[in-house]
Amino acid sequence: MLEKSEIKLNTDYLEKKEYYNSLADKVIYTGGIDEYFGFKLGKLEYRSLEFKMEILEEVDNYQGNAVINYTDSKTPYTRIIEHKHFEANDCKGTIITKEYPQAYTNNSIAYYPINDDKNNSLYEKYHALAEKEENVYFGGRLGLYKYYDMDKIMEQALSLAKKLEEE
Repeated sequence: MLEKSEIKLNTDYLEKKEYYNSLADKVIYTGGIDEYFGFKLGKLEYRSLEFKMEILEEVDNYQGNAVINYTDSKTPYTRIIEHKHFEANDCKGTIITKEYPQAYTNNSIAYYPINDDKNNSLYEKYHALAEKEENVYFGGRLGLYKYYDMDKIMEQALSLAKKLEEE
């Protein structure tokens, strides 16, 4: 199946979405649902992140596992990732990344939806437009405008794939 697929890099799907949508029977879109529709009903609000990486040459094991979340109000970052624990790497030194919450701007990346009444109401209007799209299926945090933990987003993606396979 993939051997017949053409891969395009550095391509803005939204600039030619009608063309790209015409190439396939089914398209899965995981970007911002408001952006897909050209923000014609207004912009949804998002939260962004800033990542700060640190190389710790003299520390072989900074935190003992891959991810620790920090939920107290005094810690300026929300999570530390120690990359070597994803692959059980025993190399000398370690690399950590701290995630800092940031306001979303046009120059940043949208990571999380802001699920309040105002935004959820606007999302429902975009969702009604999405339901009218014939071969486009929306998924992911931005396409569904919903916060998902990784296990739940994978579950949602697999469920959508199964649904599309059955159609």
